[in-house]
Amino acid sequence: MTTTPAARFAAAYALLTASHEVADHWVQIDTQAVTKGKPGSDGARACAAHVATYTLTQGLALAAGSKLLGLRLTPHRAAAALAVSALTHYIADRQGGHWRDPQPRGIVRLAAATGHAKWLQRDPGAGYLMDQSWHKGWLLVAALVAAGR
Repeated sequence: MTTTPAARFAAAYALLTASHEVADHWVQIDTQAVTKGKPGSDGARACAAHVATYTLTQGLALAAGSKLLGLRLTPHRAAAALAVSALTHYIADRQGGHWRDPQPRGIVRLAAATGHAKWLQRDPGAGYLMDQSWHKGWLLVAALVAAGR
């Protein structure tokens, strides 16, 4: 059975998104969650450890889904998709707990520059929503990479 790029994309996006939720909320341990946004090597190590288990979780989901659904995702495309997801996840998660800082850095600076600074200051849930929407947007890109011809 052959699958179309559109079917591969839809399945890859579902697999990456579901495994993102599991990895971010079930697999990640508390010490990683509270340390990953801290400056310095402790924060970087905690974030790297989280992203490693995150990427493993997504890799297992893509491999199982590809086999069970007959998607025939190529190893090169799957690896490239996982790299997109891992890198962008690390970039965002280094911001952990800093969405309301008065001197924004990283993607918090991007959020402020695109008109979200007041919302981030006013709404305690805004940072989490910005973080998750960043992840989901990049999962879309990763699924496109995985699904390519």
